[in-house]
Amino acid sequence: MLKYILALDQGTTSSRTIVFNKHGEICAKAQYEYEQIYPQAGWVEHDPEAILKSQFRSLADALIEGGIEAKEIAAIGITNQRETTVLWDKRNGKPVYNAIVWQCRRTASMCEELKAQGLSDYIQEHTGLVIDAYFSATKIKWILDNVPEARKLADEGNLLFGTIDTWLIWNLTAGRVHVTDYSNAWRTMLFDVDKLCWDEYLCKTLDIPMSILPRVAPSSEVYGAVAQGIPGLEALAGIPICSAIGDQPAALFGQACFKPGQAKNTYGTGCFLLMNTGKKRVHSQNRLVTGIAWGLNGEVEYCIEGSAFNAGSIIQWLRDELELIENAPQCDRYAEQVPDSNGIYLVPAFTGLGAPYWDMYARACIVGMTRGTSKKHICRAVLEAITFQMTDLLEAMIADSGTPLTELRVDGGASISNIMMQIQANMINTPVNRPKCVETTALGAAYLAGLAIGFWSSMEEIEAIREVSKVFNPMMPKEERDKLYYGWKRAVERAKEWVEH
Repeated sequence: MLKYILALDQGTTSSRTIVFNKHGEICAKAQYEYEQIYPQAGWVEHDPEAILKSQFRSLADALIEGGIEAKEIAAIGITNQRETTVLWDKRNGKPVYNAIVWQCRRTASMCEELKAQGLSDYIQEHTGLVIDAYFSATKIKWILDNVPEARKLADEGNLLFGTIDTWLIWNLTAGRVHVTDYSNAWRTMLFDVDKLCWDEYLCKTLDIPMSILPRVAPSSEVYGAVAQGIPGLEALAGIPICSAIGDQPAALFGQACFKPGQAKNTYGTGCFLLMNTGKKRVHSQNRLVTGIAWGLNGEVEYCIEGSAFNAGSIIQWLRDELELIENAPQCDRYAEQVPDSNGIYLVPAFTGLGAPYWDMYARACIVGMTRGTSKKHICRAVLEAITFQMTDLLEAMIADSGTPLTELRVDGGASISNIMMQIQANMINTPVNRPKCVETTALGAAYLAGLAIGFWSSMEEIEAIREVSKVFNPMMPKEERDKLYYGWKRAVERAKEWVEH
C-alpha cells in the first residue's frame, strides 16, 4: 500500500529527506550538513558530489528511521536551494568545477558590465529579475570563461548545466533526465517568464550555449523514475520523481498560499518573502523580483518576491565565528534577558544587501555600541536585524501589489523563535501565523509530487490539512515601532557606505 511521499530538501547548508503521510504529517526525517567552501572573500562554493552524498545518505537513513519500506512510497518530490549553479560532463557525470552558490558575489563586476551595456530594462521586462550576481546566468558564464575544459565540452555538446534540482534528478535517473521546473528556470536570469522559454537573446549576449540548458517543465509532473543500481538506494528503483520546485515557492505552496495576495516568509539561511499574485505577473516598481511560483495543471502561478541574503546564517555566525553562543536557542535566551538591544543595530550585509537595496558592495556592520553593550544586546540585535530586513521587503511588496496584508504566514528553521516572531509582528503591525508543521518547503514539494499521481486529489484537500500552531499579534505602540525602524534605516546607510577597492 502506498502510504508516503518522500521530499528531498536540498538546502544551502544541509541536505534533508522528510517523509510525509497523507495528512501532511512528518513520519521520519534525516539531515546531514556538508562543507561550505570560501575560496576568497565574497566567494561561496559547494562540492556537487558532497551534495549528492549527503542527500542520498539522508534519503536512505530517513527510511531506516521511520521503518519505511520502498513499496510504501508513492513518489519523490524535490525542492532545492535556488540559483546555485553546477556544470558537468554528461559523459561521466563529473562536475567541471565546484557549484557556485547563490550567495557568491564573484560575478559582481560582470553584472556591472551588463548594466553598462544597457541590459537592465530588458532583463527586468523579460525575466522579472534585476541584474545581480545572485542569479545563475553570470555564474554559468564565469565557469565557461574561467574553466578551460568547460567551453571545450560545451562546443562538443558534452556539457550540461543545472540548478540543484536538475543535478539531483539527473543523478537519480542515472543521466536519463535533464530537466528543471519553471520556478528554478526563472531564477537563472535566462528564462522569459511570459513566453515560458529560454531567452535566446540573453543566452547569445552572455555567450551561453543553449545546448547546455535543461528542458523546462511544470513543477508537478512525472519526470522519470529512480534508476536501478544507485549505491545505497537500490530498493528505491522505479519510484517516480514527480516534483521539482525552488525552496521558496515550495514553502509558498506548503503554506497553502493558493490565493492572490496571500504571503509567506521563510526564515532559513536567508530571509525570503513571497506573495502569490495569481495568473498575473506584477511589474515591481520597488526593486523586488517577479516571476513564476509554480507550474501546475497546465497553468503557471506568478509571485512577487523579496529576499535578504542573511537571516539564520547570522545566528550561525554568532555561534561559529564569534563563538558568543553554543547553539541557536541560546541566542533567544540571551535576547529574552534584555528589554531591547540598547540602541545597537546589526546590518548583516556579509554578502551585500538584497532587495530592495541590491547593493553588492555593502558590508556588515554593528553601529551604536557603547561600553554597556553586552552579548545579550548583540543577540537581540541579531534577531531584530532579521525582522527589520523583512519589514523592508514587506513595505515594498505592499506598495507593488497594492494589496494590504492581513496575515503573514511564516516557516523555516528560525521561525521556531517565539521572541523573533513577536518582534516581527510588532515591526510589521500584522499578525504572524506559524503552522504546526514549519517544514513547509519540503511539504510543498511533497504536495506537488502527490498531486501529480493523485495521492492528494486537489489543492482544496491540501488547504484543509494546514494546522496553525501559534498566532503572534502586534503589541508595540506605533511611536516606538517608527523610532526603531528609523534607526535601522540609518544603520543600513552606514553599511552601504563601504566601498571595495
